[in-house]
Amino acid sequence: MKNRRKRGGLNGGDVVLVTWRRFFRFVALFVFSFVLFSALFIFLGNKTINHKAVLGGSVPAVKVVTIHEAVEFPDQTLIFLNYPPASRLLTKEDLFCVFSDVNDSSKLFKELPFAVETDDSGRQIVRCSAMPRGNTVSLAVSRWTVGNNKDLLVGTTHRWDWLVYDAVIDDDNSTVVFVKGLNLRPGKVADVSRYECVYGWDFTKPKLLLRAQVISAAQEIVRCKTPLTVLEGPRTAQSQPVRVSVRIKGSEMLPSVAQPIKRPGRVKDSKPFETCVCTMTRNAANVLREWVMYHGKIGVQRWFIYDNNSDDDIVSEIKNLENRGYNVSRHFWPWIKTQEAGFANCAIRAKRDCDWVAFIDVDEFFYIPSGQTLTDVIRNHTIAPSSSTGDEIGEIRTPCHSFGPSGLRDRPREGVTAAYTCRMVLPERHKSIIRPESLNATLINVVHHFHLRDGFTFADVDKGTMVINHYKYQVWDVFKEKFKRRVATYVADWQNEENVGSKDRAPGLGTRPVEPSDWAERFCEVRDTGLQGWVLENFRDRKTQRLVWEREGRRVEDDVIVQMGSWADKRVGRKRKKQLKAQ
Repeated sequence: MKNRRKRGGLNGGDVVLVTWRRFFRFVALFVFSFVLFSALFIFLGNKTINHKAVLGGSVPAVKVVTIHEAVEFPDQTLIFLNYPPASRLLTKEDLFCVFSDVNDSSKLFKELPFAVETDDSGRQIVRCSAMPRGNTVSLAVSRWTVGNNKDLLVGTTHRWDWLVYDAVIDDDNSTVVFVKGLNLRPGKVADVSRYECVYGWDFTKPKLLLRAQVISAAQEIVRCKTPLTVLEGPRTAQSQPVRVSVRIKGSEMLPSVAQPIKRPGRVKDSKPFETCVCTMTRNAANVLREWVMYHGKIGVQRWFIYDNNSDDDIVSEIKNLENRGYNVSRHFWPWIKTQEAGFANCAIRAKRDCDWVAFIDVDEFFYIPSGQTLTDVIRNHTIAPSSSTGDEIGEIRTPCHSFGPSGLRDRPREGVTAAYTCRMVLPERHKSIIRPESLNATLINVVHHFHLRDGFTFADVDKGTMVINHYKYQVWDVFKEKFKRRVATYVADWQNEENVGSKDRAPGLGTRPVEPSDWAERFCEVRDTGLQGWVLENFRDRKTQRLVWEREGRRVEDDVIVQMGSWADKRVGRKRKKQLKAQ
């Protein structure tokens, strides 16, 4: 059937024949085009709104991830991300670090971040390379094109050595604030009248800030009286977290990225763990398994790993240990030269759960010749108060023996305890096992030694009862890594020309990372196979003759591939930076 319709043209009388089929096709095409156009309009409109919000525009209705601020270190840049509630967290694969020349925005290059971390307050932190001189840094989401004005722009960039970088609310409701830049003397208490603590949501608005009294100040740690408003916490889950800073009276207030974290619950009489261990380390994935498994055998129940910017596979290694039943937690701690502050932070963290906490490095192993557990040794030294003073024992001090390369030139596959058997005769300084409640309010600690409250004292362990085997001078390929950066605040880096005669340095090595021809034979004054024999007896598989922490061949290959990939990424970035500097 056909419909006929007359249409009056210019001449009139033109007739167009239209079938029903053509009519319906026309209507369907029109509806489809309208829906498609509307969807595109909404999608593009939302992207435009998001872009304006990222750049600080005037459209607050749509919430998107933004960059809150950054901290610039000598070897990396930390970028703090700010997320709206219930948004998807970005991953390393989602992002690029973008470096742009301040004088010519067309000159830029991108690279993958080292990692995307999460700190204790739940914030995501992107680790990018160090910012080249004359450049700015931003982030690009991988689905966008770099340089198309949709990068996540960085706001304020802080110096790493002039910053309030962490804070935690202790069980007495005071706030322990960790600060870089006060330059207080090691082991000494400072005059608290010189400082005040400042709490607020926006430090640019002085009228909205809360000021609080400083209770103690020492080294990089300031303890403040916490305002009641801060203790009560935010009114809603969407409320912006409060921050804390320190002001030098008569001078300026330090910039801050620190959000006071309140640990749930107070210290209980009965704690879930008798013996715990805390360490700060960097790139320890290949030694962590031996260190944890060994100390688990002698009675350690809980491990706190403060990760100081590792670039290796330590995250998956800790996951592997957790799957094996070890209670190990990793805490991202990016602040360089802050070992004492990190140990104080760990002491507060462990207070609720641990009766005793040992502070040792991952190249240090408690050796108990009698075969007792570490818990047994602690109990035997704390059964009664000190006979001379009547004080309770709050710290147990263990001497250390320093081991040398023992004639080896390659990294031992079986681990350090079974490989290194040659050491120096005289023991060096002690390391501490402490009761967290016994620590002085200042939390002063220098080289693993804490100051105690009144009413507490320490006990020395005889080296025949227990000693720490410190595998300090290992094969050169391992030892030279220490030249890159040392974590202790008051210990000079190896290449630094200060305190050259300090016991913290390798005797006779100097300040250059050049292998001496006789390195493998150095520091060998006495042969000591005590711990080696105990390890071979208790950790060797009778069928394979391998130690339980030795890696399978395939796992070793995987680690090499991952490491080579990391090196390749860094090489590309360094090459590109050299090209930009040459332009």
